[in-house]
Amino acid sequence: MSKPNYRTAIANYIRTQAQPPDKYSHQPRLYALAKRLAKGRAHDDDVLYAAAWLHDLGVFIGHRPKNLAALAAWDHVAYVERTAPSLLRRFGFPSAKVAAVLEAIRGHLVSANPRSFEGIVLRDADILEQLGAIGALRTICKIGRDTRFVRFADALNLLRRNLEQLPAQLRLPAARRLARPRVKTLRAFLKAAEGEANGNEL
Repeated sequence: MSKPNYRTAIANYIRTQAQPPDKYSHQPRLYALAKRLAKGRAHDDDVLYAAAWLHDLGVFIGHRPKNLAALAAWDHVAYVERTAPSLLRRFGFPSAKVAAVLEAIRGHLVSANPRSFEGIVLRDADILEQLGAIGALRTICKIGRDTRFVRFADALNLLRRNLEQLPAQLRLPAARRLARPRVKTLRAFLKAAEGEANGNEL
């Protein structure tokens, strides 16, 4: 079965807008994870798809502020809430589902309390993307281009916090199962990095 045209339009748009380019790969992975987590449960896959692909639009260069002070206060979710409806209309997405897409996007942050099943799924999938080898890659690549990450140590500190705090935030049993090998991988990576540093600064 072919994808509805609006799905192709959403994916193509994100591919062109995702800057730096490595920002792009998060979306297809996130949707694939979300599909796994939602399997066998009643959900709207159109909502899940659109939310997974659009949720981080506000973190892309060209969409977020250039000014550092403005960037520090930037609410990328609020930006998506303002921007996504017109995009979805342009792509021919079902108008009756737009509100549900925005609700899922609002719920995807770790600090959020999602009110829809699609939001819970998206949040759990996004947490999984912050663990394991993928979580390490996504964090380390920010060194030198994100003001929060100047040295390797800054990235490792965030990865340690993720390891300590995020697994307990997962809501779905399927997400907790998928997290186990990712937690093991991330823990081993951090231990290896600390061991190879041998007490020296990273």
